[in-house]
Amino acid sequence: MHVRPQHTYRIMGFKSHINPAWRQKLLAIGLLPGSTLEVVRVAPLGDPIQIRIRRVSFAVRQTDLANINLENVSV
Repeated sequence: MHVRPQHTYRIMGFKSHINPAWRQKLLAIGLLPGSTLEVVRVAPLGDPIQIRIRRVSFAVRQTDLANINLENVSV
């Protein structure tokens, strides 16, 4: 899924092929299924991507977001 700045997405879950240790780290930082995240901005070359979840900002790689099932909730 291609994410766009200033859009909000709901985390639906994780892809089945994600490394269990990495999945656990994503859960630990708050990327929980059912949570919403906002894409704040995308770097000029597309990587990294700044997201905000529960008033905390993170910079994540595109490959990390590719392992998360997202649903667009922005209109």
